[in-house]
Amino acid sequence: MVEHGDIRVVHRGGSKINFRKPVITNDSRFLLCASGECVKVFSTSTEECIHDLRGHTDLVTGVLIKPSNHLQAYSCSADGTVRLWDFTDGILIKTYVIGYPIFSIHASPHHEGVIFIVTPMLGDKRSGELFQLVAVHLPQSGDQLVEARELSAVLTDISSNPAATVFGRGGEYIASANGLQLNVYFFKKQKAYRFSLKEDNKKGGKNTFTCVACHPNDDCIATGHEDGKIRLWRNFNHKKEYTYSTLHWHHSAVSSLSFTPEGTNLLSGGIESVLVQWRYNQENQRDFLPRLGAAITHIAVSPDGALYCTSHSDNKITIIQSCVKVSAVIQGLVKGESVGTDLMIDPRSKSLVLNGKPGHLQFYSLQRDKLLYNLDIVQQEYIHESGLQQFEVVKAAFDASGNWLATVEERKQKGAELELNLKLWAFDEQTQSFVLNTTISAPHEAQITGMCFSHAADSQTTMLVSTSKDGHFKAWQLAAQSQTDADEGPSWSCDFVGAYHGLVPECCSFSADGSLLAVSFQEVVTVWSPASWELLTTLSQPPKAIRNLCFGRLSCSKYLLGTTGSNLLCCWNLLTCSLEWSTSMDVSLLLADPLSENMAAFCCQAGCTDLFVFKPSEPRPLFSQKAVCSGTVTRAVFAPREEMLESCEESSQWLNRSQLYFLTQYMDLMTFTTKTEEERLMASSKQLVIDDSVAMTPFYLLLGKHRQQQQGGDDPRSGESAERTPLPQGSDAVRELLQTPAHVLPSTSFLCSMFVQSLLISVTDSREESKQAEEEMESEKEEEDSEEEMESSRIRPEQQAAVGGGEASEAAAPALTKAQVRELRRVKKLDHSWLAGLLDS
Repeated sequence: MVEHGDIRVVHRGGSKINFRKPVITNDSRFLLCASGECVKVFSTSTEECIHDLRGHTDLVTGVLIKPSNHLQAYSCSADGTVRLWDFTDGILIKTYVIGYPIFSIHASPHHEGVIFIVTPMLGDKRSGELFQLVAVHLPQSGDQLVEARELSAVLTDISSNPAATVFGRGGEYIASANGLQLNVYFFKKQKAYRFSLKEDNKKGGKNTFTCVACHPNDDCIATGHEDGKIRLWRNFNHKKEYTYSTLHWHHSAVSSLSFTPEGTNLLSGGIESVLVQWRYNQENQRDFLPRLGAAITHIAVSPDGALYCTSHSDNKITIIQSCVKVSAVIQGLVKGESVGTDLMIDPRSKSLVLNGKPGHLQFYSLQRDKLLYNLDIVQQEYIHESGLQQFEVVKAAFDASGNWLATVEERKQKGAELELNLKLWAFDEQTQSFVLNTTISAPHEAQITGMCFSHAADSQTTMLVSTSKDGHFKAWQLAAQSQTDADEGPSWSCDFVGAYHGLVPECCSFSADGSLLAVSFQEVVTVWSPASWELLTTLSQPPKAIRNLCFGRLSCSKYLLGTTGSNLLCCWNLLTCSLEWSTSMDVSLLLADPLSENMAAFCCQAGCTDLFVFKPSEPRPLFSQKAVCSGTVTRAVFAPREEMLESCEESSQWLNRSQLYFLTQYMDLMTFTTKTEEERLMASSKQLVIDDSVAMTPFYLLLGKHRQQQQGGDDPRSGESAERTPLPQGSDAVRELLQTPAHVLPSTSFLCSMFVQSLLISVTDSREESKQAEEEMESEKEEEDSEEEMESSRIRPEQQAAVGGGEASEAAAPALTKAQVRELRRVKKLDHSWLAGLLDS
């Protein structure tokens, strides 16, 4: 059995960008946010991802701009390291090894060379519940990998939520809330004050702290609570003389609070999807920005106060211009409580397709890690109310070419029959999206259990098969264009209804060429011919029902695999109609790679999921890995690669053509990657794409590399591009600026004029040089003309003499080229008098 070796499970695409509070840079140009195992740098104006800061080996748990250098940022991770980045160039500067899992990071300008992190408390049996705030002194070292050993505890028994710990007045004190207690620690006094609240107030509201924010100038702490109230604490530097006032607008828990840089406004957000702006010291005046789409989880403000930023529960970041209007939306992979559909790959865009917003399917680009668009399936307004039953998308499938999409939506209300709709969507070339073509109300009398298209690319007709708990499976066929009116377009109709001894069908699957259809009826597998709808054979594997069916691919297309409720994985040979092999394993998900013979089986064991990759024709697995994640994996897909990997190791060859993605029980999208692929990604992120000898202008960024690729090696102009004018680094003015000590340099205005003059080219000198060059060319041309006349006068009589005899004309010397004539003329001008002197002697 092949073990995993250098293959590991990583967060690659679709990671949560709302996991931690985002950070806006000082110039408001970029936004940094934690995303899985990397830090993403987005442009606040274009919404595009500028850099992926990769290097952490576990979940990134915090991002922070370095207080002493606004062009650098810290990131912390559960891998026990803090990394310092140059986020403008996407370069890792330094790695500090802490050695303990880090849950959040904090820093202040008053504590230079020190960062504060939240780690689990050591030496306690309940270390999973208790956390501490630790000050880390970062050592000054030139090495890229540094071990930080100086750790000192500041506060104990604090919350792991980063929103519950914040610095006040630039770092004079730190406030941290946990449960019903608020702790305030003063660094100069080295003294902590603790304030407590009762669990419930008089009106039955819960007083539990949820978030904290400190005023930048005044001694005021704002705290959010579960009952939707905001408390403003003052005079908290005294244990008994503190006071607080209460603000109330939110009807549910306050999830985030943030003061503006000047302290004039307080921002709050919660489940209402409304950003509330409170006027400081005039709390009766409020401004609202409603309908932001989803519950607010984090609020961030740019240092200049020009931009606000909100993170939302649907994995979205909204950029707002001073609480007036939304200027940009950065949408990640939408993750709900569960995924009703399977994970699918759109054959056209190669994007990942699954449930998105309620009643929608989302198309997500795995290569760009960006949401492409949402497709509204239900086409009804979703009402955000708990307990209300509404239509949900439960099944979806694509045909082989990506021209058709089938969806199933259902609604189950108490005391009412199940409502079912089967919809067929056609791809529109003009809008580059899917348009509703056919709606079939009540396609079955009971819940639909499975649905699949015939994947034969060369088939004359498109066919869809659906199975239901009503005991039937139905084949839906697209009518040919010639049989229908041209104005009405194509239409779908039911072609066949099948059943088997009154048993309930569970799942269905087409063979790769579309010539066979396998439908499982409890413990019996039936094999049908779609051409004639003849039952070809039955395969029985008692005693429990078949849960998954999957045909082999390519050279293994003769095999049919299935999993049973009795924890068996069975493989049938369709040529002999017999059981080829079976093995005992609790397979929760079985799927085939469409580009190879490989198949993947996720097996649940001891609360974790194991992965086995194998070929049906070989008894030994190609790859296996224990405990790829906790819980059960029920959704996975093979995504084809844009460029095939060239891996020679046996354990990783199954990743060459396709990449395997799967969803965990916590709705995290994970994938498998090799060590060489990780190194290639790291190298590409560190590589500078700008040539050092070319000025980095926006025009060059757009066209410079493209022009070089077009010119290539055969273009004669490529030689000219190599002979570039050198940059002025070597000029006397620049050398004087760099080598002269700063305290003896003249004023900046004088240096600026001197530097600009050094970059200019003298017009008179260039004119004189061009004039001299023209005169030389004219003199050379006159000499060439005179010599050509002399030579022609000598050659004419010889040519006349050679007219009568052919042999003399054949023996005549060939004409010289201009280059050879020029070389002879140069030799003629040389002084050979020294040779005559030697001969005379």
